[in-house]
Amino acid sequence: MLTSEEILQLVQSLVWLLAGVGVFIVGMNFMSDALERSAGSGMKRFMSKISNNRFSGVGIGAGVTAIIQSSSATSVMVIGLVNAGVMTLMQATPIIMGANIGTTITGVLIALKNDYFNMLMYLLAFAGVMLGFFNKEKIKIIGKLCSGLGLIFVGLNVMSSEQAFGNPLVEGMFTSVFEAVSFPLLLIALGVIFTALIQSSSAATGVVITMVGTGVLPLESALFIVLGSNIGTCVTALLASVGANANAKRVALIHFTFNVIGTVLFTAVIWLLKDQAVSLLVSMFPGSDAMSLQMRVSAFHVVFNVVTTCVLLPFTGLLVKFSRFVIKDKQQSGKARALKYVDERLLSAPSVAFVQVKKEMDYMFSLVEENIRLSFVAMETGTLDAKKTIAENEEIIDFTNGALTQFLIRLSASHLTESEERSIGAYFHVLNDLERIGDHAENFFEIGAEMKERGIAFSESARGDIGGMSETVAKMLGISKDAFENLNKSGLHELTVLEESVDSMKKNLTASHFLRLAEGNCRPEVSPYYSSAVLGLERVADHLVNVGYSIVNPIGAQTEE
Repeated sequence: MLTSEEILQLVQSLVWLLAGVGVFIVGMNFMSDALERSAGSGMKRFMSKISNNRFSGVGIGAGVTAIIQSSSATSVMVIGLVNAGVMTLMQATPIIMGANIGTTITGVLIALKNDYFNMLMYLLAFAGVMLGFFNKEKIKIIGKLCSGLGLIFVGLNVMSSEQAFGNPLVEGMFTSVFEAVSFPLLLIALGVIFTALIQSSSAATGVVITMVGTGVLPLESALFIVLGSNIGTCVTALLASVGANANAKRVALIHFTFNVIGTVLFTAVIWLLKDQAVSLLVSMFPGSDAMSLQMRVSAFHVVFNVVTTCVLLPFTGLLVKFSRFVIKDKQQSGKARALKYVDERLLSAPSVAFVQVKKEMDYMFSLVEENIRLSFVAMETGTLDAKKTIAENEEIIDFTNGALTQFLIRLSASHLTESEERSIGAYFHVLNDLERIGDHAENFFEIGAEMKERGIAFSESARGDIGGMSETVAKMLGISKDAFENLNKSGLHELTVLEESVDSMKKNLTASHFLRLAEGNCRPEVSPYYSSAVLGLERVADHLVNVGYSIVNPIGAQTEE
């Protein structure tokens, strides 16, 4: 029976332990967030190299995860890209495998700590806090990175301190617990539950490494808990796939299947050859000091993920087939739409989401360009064959404008670089301009349709005037599209000159039209359509200038209609 003093000591030790875990997880989150914000361009570069090569996929997954220190974040990002149709299952699977390798770096760093290293980390945490007082964003990010890295080791040292595990009562309690759950499957279940609760296999492995270093947790038990943590980390991806399309759900299933197969294989080997496995790890890192004890667990974590990847990488196709067999495609009901390149799950990786927004806007621009081209033909010749295409494109343009605006509002609240924030300010205006141009294209088509229905047409002179103005606007569209898509400023001066010529055309064409009416060379019932066409073309030219100059003027002026 414990005395009141012993109970108090036990409670104090457990509070120290929980405080250490809390500081450790906060440090992990700080560091992950800072790395993600500072390495946005690195992630863009990695993701731009996506291909069907399995080995490059593993490298991308490992690289991105090493940058942001979270395999869960990488998995969620991949699910978002697959859901948006940017990445195929065959491309996503090796990246998921690589993410499991990249996440082992944290464990290696934790295992290498010693007194001198700890002292450096404490100073780093203090320096990071001080840097946070600076106004410059980049310095703040560096400060958050330093303080996060430092806090990880502060938390680890609090966990491994005498106040936490130095109490014989705490040590005896944990020893009793692990003796009671020494059965491998129970230990794996413990690893699954603990990792699922804290949503990080790196953090779970860090706690296990620390416990082994203090002698509270036997190495043979730690190995099974680490195996379980690799399954537990799949919970984040599984939750992220809820509400996604079939392919995104398949990515989550492949991630889960990969870790389950690896865990089953290693469990079978270690269960049968537990003594040999432990002896091998001990021979690799001999000694009884904390670093040697910790390196054994860290090395096992690395070996598990590397070997599992090497074993299953040749069977990528089978994993994809299995996921398709389990999760069937469902027929889309109604008129449900989704953005082509953007998925809300990408908000967990703002820099990648920013790249996808640009792709989505480029796609929207291509639809606007197609509708303008088709509507000019309909207006000038009365050919209405493109009615269905224009209507479908306009529906997508309107949907993209609304959905992408909402996404940008959420993305603007994320951690972005200053240049990305400025670009998002411009994107709001560009979306509105593109949607307006799309509306004008629809109006041009309706002019052609109504005139054909009424059996009237422009005179040869009027058709020539509108054709010339349309050609100028079409040329402006090409320059504006090139400027926005490729950030090409070389044509902006010509764009301005052409816009001024369109303004002059509007005045001259309107005067010519009224002269034709006065001379009886133009039918009065054509007048409203002619005026609408000329005014619409002038408005389109204004919007195209706005879009083109958005690359140099992020807060660009919005043309009012």
